[in-house]
Amino acid sequence: MNIIITGASSGVGFEAALELAAHSNVNIIALARTEERLAKLASINEQLNPGSKLYAIAFDIFSGDYEGGLLPFVKQLFGKVDILINNAGELINKPFAELNLADFDQMMHSNLYGHIRMIQQLLPYFSENAHILNIGSMGGFQGSVKFPGLVSYSASKAALHNLTECLAEELKEQKIKVNCLALGSAQTEMLEKAFPGYQAPVLAFEMGKYIADFALTGHKFFNGKIIPVATTTP
Repeated sequence: MNIIITGASSGVGFEAALELAAHSNVNIIALARTEERLAKLASINEQLNPGSKLYAIAFDIFSGDYEGGLLPFVKQLFGKVDILINNAGELINKPFAELNLADFDQMMHSNLYGHIRMIQQLLPYFSENAHILNIGSMGGFQGSVKFPGLVSYSASKAALHNLTECLAEELKEQKIKVNCLALGSAQTEMLEKAFPGYQAPVLAFEMGKYIADFALTGHKFFNGKIIPVATTTP
């Protein structure tokens, strides 16, 4: 089983990568922009899952060199990709009146455009019945409670949700499944930025395990679905 996960240097992506590495016969490419945090991931994984095949690589999914960097490595190491978890993302907490177009650009680049690039570049490498799992947010889930200051973040996540539905239809002939988990609160740095002082009922490692389990099995039951994963508001 060959898996690529983005945004693996912190939060639920970090925990999901460790959970996936605990499975036998799994190869993982864990991507993020911060080398120092990726080194921490590799070190902890070696302690928890000695001998596992997790490759922590610094890579920017929006502006990175796919042709000259990531894709040759994927081709040599994997050949085919069975699961892609698009978890990378950022959050801006700022009142709407203070937002500028650069803020919206930053959110769209981090939470949408980078994932679009990753999916497009990997299309020739997906195996039959591959699973693309996008990590969305309750902030972008239609009909959910919305919060002041998170408009640019929530709008970018809503776009990712819609992308999921469209791609699930477009990639049917290639037998590629596409789903999205709209996450509620889990105790991460990003949650603290969105809701300072709030204590989530779900820990990062618990949400990471859920993501890992769904990535491995969810496409057997779902395709083109935006699934809310939340027990509280926020």
